Amino acid sequence: MLTLPKRIIHVLRHFEEAFSERVWEWGKVLLIGAILAPGERTVAAILRVMGCADEKQFQNYHRVLNRAIWSSRELSRRLLVLLVCLFVAGNEPVILGLDETIERRRGRKIAARGGLS
Repeated sequence: MLTLPKRIIHVLRHFEEAFSERVWEWGKVLLIGAILAPGERTVAAILRVMGCADEKQFQNYHRVLNRAIWSSRELSRRLLVLLVCLFVAGNEPVILGLDETIERRRGRKIAARGGLS
């Protein structure tokens, strides 16, 4: 379906293992389309940018986001590893900055609050 430059494919391969083979084909289209789509990143806008606006099975792209099993934490971990490998030279330490913004929401579902509680 997609013909991409080898350098892009090399980067995308790091994320492929986090999805099943079937879901990855749809996820790949959504990922590349989200990068290319101007304005809002809706599934419809992504499909238009990718030339799939007339796709008969468009609901499969929606299912990647609301039914398919994949871990956003695993994907973010893989992205962090890629970024560290790209921007940190050799054995240099990685310095992380933390935001000490006070959590202003309240309720049973808020696990932790920042600030002077």
